[in-house]
Order: sequence, then structure tokens, then C-alpha cells
Amino acid sequence: MRTMIVVTAALIGGVASATLPAPSDAVKAKAAETAAKSAWSDKVALYQLCLSQDRTAEAYRRAQKAAGKPVPAPVTAPPCADPGPYVAQAPASARPLEASGAHSPPETATAPPSSRATAAQINGKK
Repeated sequence: MRTMIVVTAALIGGVASATLPAPSDAVKAKAAETAAKSAWSDKVALYQLCLSQDRTAEAYRRAQKAAGKPVPAPVTAPPCADPGPYVAQAPASARPLEASGAHSPPETATAPPSSRATAAQINGKK
């Protein structure tokens, strides 16, 4: 029983220590886009919080004034900054296929890509 537990723990430890492959450029771009959208969402949330705090402070001052109590002077704070609508980042310009060399081999062709020669004839064997 103890051996079974040790073997199971070793297998789980081996699987858990495996490394993941490096992320592709598309995954990195998607992560950057998600991070940018998250940062914009945080700015929108801070803007909405600022507006609600201003409304709450103004309502408090009005209620104090209506009750005939002394109204404290408003604290000077920076104005609320509207982040505006979300604008997606332009994707990085990729090289066109002609410039990337993806469609042709780097060396000059000396023979057509297909021939009637057998593998033995090409390799020099009978």
C-alpha cells in the first residue's frame, strides 16, 4: 500500500513539473489585448467611482444645509477623468508572404519538383 502511494506521488510530481511550450505570437498578442482592455475597464471603474463619490458628497452637503447644520467646505480634488470609449490597439504589421519567403525555398531549383525517377535512381543505387 505504501509503495502504491509513493509511486502515485512520483507520477503526479513528474507530471506537475513538466514545462509548457513558449506561447506563440498570436497568444502573446491576445494577452496584450486582454491586458489593455482590462486596464481600460479599471479606468472606467475609477471614473464611475469618482462620479458616485462626487454625487454622495453633494447630497450630504445639501442634506446638512437643509437641516440647518454647518456645511463643511468641500475638499478640492482633481476632476474626474473620463477614459472615453475603448479603442483596440492596431495589430503589429506582419511581413507579407512575398517578403517572408514562406512560399519558396531559399535555394534555386535545379530540377523540377517531381520526376519519374525512382528513389534508387535518385540516391545512386540500383
